[in-house]
Amino acid sequence: MLFDLDKYFAYPYVLLAVLLVPFILFFCAFLIARRRKALLKLSTSVPDSFSQRLQLPLIGLGLCLILFAAARPRWGKSTELIPATNRNIVVAIDVSRSMLASDVRPNRLERAKADVADLIDSLEGDRCALVAFRRTGVALCPLTTDQGFLRSALETITIDSAPKGETDLGSAIRESLQVIAQIDGKDGEKADRSAIILISDGGDLRGDAIKEAEKSKARGVPIFTVGIGDPNKESVLPSEEGGIMKFKGANVTVKLEEEALKKIAEVSGGRYVPLATAGMAETTLGAIYRSFLRQVAIEEQNKDESRLEEQYFWFLIAALLFLLSGAMLSKGRLNNRKVKL
Repeated sequence: MLFDLDKYFAYPYVLLAVLLVPFILFFCAFLIARRRKALLKLSTSVPDSFSQRLQLPLIGLGLCLILFAAARPRWGKSTELIPATNRNIVVAIDVSRSMLASDVRPNRLERAKADVADLIDSLEGDRCALVAFRRTGVALCPLTTDQGFLRSALETITIDSAPKGETDLGSAIRESLQVIAQIDGKDGEKADRSAIILISDGGDLRGDAIKEAEKSKARGVPIFTVGIGDPNKESVLPSEEGGIMKFKGANVTVKLEEEALKKIAEVSGGRYVPLATAGMAETTLGAIYRSFLRQVAIEEQNKDESRLEEQYFWFLIAALLFLLSGAMLSKGRLNNRKVKL
């Protein structure tokens, strides 16, 4: 802090440059005096009017005022309506190979990404983060309100966005809580304004998801689990070579396994919502957000915030006037007298 001037200037350190102005003026005056002395050796009729002596102070004042304007002075309070939205939404997306099943068009993963894009459009100022998980959870985007950055991170998600291995829903919850802790602290008071959206086709093969859901409940962070896929019909998986994945000559098939997802939502105080395979509008993540997640932050309301108004404009106008006046006093403008040698 520069003498606590940051209260009244956006960039107080710019004011240090004002100290250079007297040295600049002194140097200019020295050059003018030296030139005049040289002219006096050649002629006794060197002009020395009051307007010429006034020129340097005017330019100096103009420079000082420009620097004051650049420091962005502010005073006088204005009241502004600020939306008090403080939700933290972490979206955890399953990127296991079963998410390539096409019982949801074009496949489960692409449908999930499309719905997350719909969710991003519904945020309205709330912060959102992205986590991809498979064997372990990987944070792809921290909590942010930058929707463009969120969409860019979302577009990069593939089945290679997290380490290969058995699907671990617990790791997704654990990583999501760590993302929230980066803003709220391990037991932060803002955790009760946070929520996790876990998108998966189920199939937890590690078994510690319920334990992690209990930790989330203790933190006051509900988990909204979203099941994607068809729970009643099995679907084949594409192989890496482009055909159908097979095991011992038989097609590998998967279907939505809802039990673990329902239990996680129940234990954490959230809700389980299946995404309709037909892609109905009422089951998109944007609709889920508007229906359920708005209940997460009961403190959501607008509040008046007082702040100092920036007044740099007046300094800039005055600086231009002084500089213009100094320019008009230069030789060839108002003073057209010729020096006779």
